[in-house]
Amino acid sequence: MARRASCRFRSACVYVNAAATLTNGGANGGIDILDRGGGKHVIEPTLWDLLERRVATSPDHLCMVDERGVRRSFADLADEATQVAAGLHELGVRPSQVVAWQLPTWIETAVVFTALSRLDIVQVPLLPIYRAREVEHALRTTNAEFLIMGASSSDHHVGVARPIVIDRHSLPRADTTQLPPPPTDAHAVRWIFHTSGTTATPKGARHTDASIIAASASYTEAIGLTDDDRLPLAFPVAHIGGLIVHCCSYLAGSASIFVERFEPASVIEVLAREHVTLPGPSQVFHLAYMDAQRRQPQQRLFPHARGYTNGGAAKNPELHFQLKELMGVGLYSNYGLTECPLALCTPLSAPDDKRATTEGRPVRGMQMRIVDADEHDVVAGGVGELRLKGPLLFAGYVDASLDADAFDARGFFRTGDLARQDDEGFVQIVGRLKDIIIRKGENISAKEVEDLLFEHPAVREVAVVGVPDPVSGERCCAIIVAADPSQPLPVERLTAYLRDAGLMIQKIPEQWIALDALPRNQVGKVLKNELRTHVIAQG
Repeated sequence: MARRASCRFRSACVYVNAAATLTNGGANGGIDILDRGGGKHVIEPTLWDLLERRVATSPDHLCMVDERGVRRSFADLADEATQVAAGLHELGVRPSQVVAWQLPTWIETAVVFTALSRLDIVQVPLLPIYRAREVEHALRTTNAEFLIMGASSSDHHVGVARPIVIDRHSLPRADTTQLPPPPTDAHAVRWIFHTSGTTATPKGARHTDASIIAASASYTEAIGLTDDDRLPLAFPVAHIGGLIVHCCSYLAGSASIFVERFEPASVIEVLAREHVTLPGPSQVFHLAYMDAQRRQPQQRLFPHARGYTNGGAAKNPELHFQLKELMGVGLYSNYGLTECPLALCTPLSAPDDKRATTEGRPVRGMQMRIVDADEHDVVAGGVGELRLKGPLLFAGYVDASLDADAFDARGFFRTGDLARQDDEGFVQIVGRLKDIIIRKGENISAKEVEDLLFEHPAVREVAVVGVPDPVSGERCCAIIVAADPSQPLPVERLTAYLRDAGLMIQKIPEQWIALDALPRNQVGKVLKNELRTHVIAQG
């Protein structure tokens, strides 16, 4: 059952009270989320509070637009969400219940989850790619009482939660006079997002409105979002990043561009039409943008873009320079996880080398440690596990038995990512604890090999994995998507290139496989478990 945030985790949330400026203080369409005067007790807003404040500030400003050209202002969203909240209430949905939803990236989905926020519901967004097994697991572990879904999802005969099937053209509505009061406690658990499940069964991470708002406010500040910005939602809105982008619009007055599925030609047309300013969200999308730009070199694809965002998946250092040369502006990164949706961000003003190779600095209110295998903090430039603590952190897992291993003795969350921080505070992610290949006792960083191979002109995409080997323990395998798939994979040239680049002989891949595409989840993260299974099956 979804639980209220315990004191152990809630202590991290108070940092938002101490933050002096979490938004741009009303300039360029931004609204303040905290009362900074007199040292008085601060009542933090809920998401519904934020929407009401935005409506009071700029009711007719664009909030959302989709590929159909359907547009909604902030006032439109508030009015429609209130009516839909009444409609769901009439169907039996009550405050404090757990309600799951599995819906596409539609404007109407935002209306539904905003309506649920008005009703003080614990929401469980489910990715569209989840099938019956994953859906049933989520419903059972969260004790969800309802599952809201589109008609095309009705093949989930899970028999666990009561289904509410909706049509995007006729959402349930009712008289709003019978609605209960809106929620008031920003620290009550109201969201359960599931981890991406690239390596194991997805875990339910419990979030509050306070943690979502803290992440959105930190991003708004770090990137300098304004009401002129247009952010794409070309990935599942059920992903925690979708909610962050949407919440940013409440804070900055920016607009979200909803696209149901990423099909490069149609998505690019929509983003260009709507004057996207921060295209994203990850490397696989940027490769598609650059392909399209090469086909029309005479005209900028996105002339209003001021930076290409990268989050949710690793990047290669050359990507920034490729984007800057071809698209006119380069990359900026934001690093987070389902458990902590934003921890690091690269400001657009950062120098090229930092934007190319790092994930940025810790955002406001975020504490971090980099810890070696003996639990000691490493010195600047040293590599260790990145650990996080702050107001953006989740309130623990649905399965509370997982919490003990997730946090260290000082209350920092163990990310499982290997990182180093330079003297200027910029953090580079160098790999995963579980993404180290141990070959004859030598540690090989998969990311180090991937970054080198990505720079070779014969390589479009690359992933490096370790697979069991009876002699060496693990062997290093490089899976390549070739720049020219009509040509054989130039293994000898690639091997010589790595040797000439000074890579240790022990780190050079022993096995090479060519694929037409790398398997990825819906935010662009490479599914290395699938690749590893594929390589093992090939022998």
